[in-house]
Amino acid sequence: MVTTNPFSAMFGRSPFQPLLAHIVKTSECADALVPFFKATLDGNWEEASRHREAITRLEHEADELKTDLRLNLPNTMFLPVSRTDLLDLISVQDKIANKARDITGIMMGRSMQVPEPLATPMSEYLQTAVASVSQARKALEELQDLLESGFGRNVSDVMQNLIRELHTLEHQADDQQVAIRRQLFELESELPPVDVMFLYKIIDWIGELSDRAERVGSRLQILTAR
Repeated sequence: MVTTNPFSAMFGRSPFQPLLAHIVKTSECADALVPFFKATLDGNWEEASRHREAITRLEHEADELKTDLRLNLPNTMFLPVSRTDLLDLISVQDKIANKARDITGIMMGRSMQVPEPLATPMSEYLQTAVASVSQARKALEELQDLLESGFGRNVSDVMQNLIRELHTLEHQADDQQVAIRRQLFELESELPPVDVMFLYKIIDWIGELSDRAERVGSRLQILTAR
């Protein structure tokens, strides 16, 4: 009997195919944060709203992919990797998309204006976090390509290099976060306390993008080592 379920077809090719479809949406979510943030810096809330809507749509599509994957995941005996590992991986990926949506929600809801001295460092910090998500996506794409090509012995070495680059980006984001928090601390007396509180929250949430991207890489590293 020929199956008409697209997710069953995906798993027939590779257990990583649906994960790849999901992280593509997740990465697109993160990518859209860059023009969104620029629009907020320019005070163009109409354009920011359009980017917010796009991110919300992408996050919803990622949610649907996550749900489909969970419902259609074959029994462990038919998978070359642990079912639990796959479910953990999709959960970590999904949190990236959720956090991108949350960042736009607070900034739009409060019409948040980042103080001018923080505009450039915050933009660069966000770009590093988004690059981390892109690197996690690249790692999964490379893994898929290697497995489909039959180069199983080379998977671990390639993944080690990709994860090393991901760690470098995450550490860069950590350093940027420390510097920005220090700058904001020096500006606190000039800003409304509530604005300061929400700025710290946005700074932390941007950091979570790179943290969770690194977790995706770490889980891929574990999967390929088994």
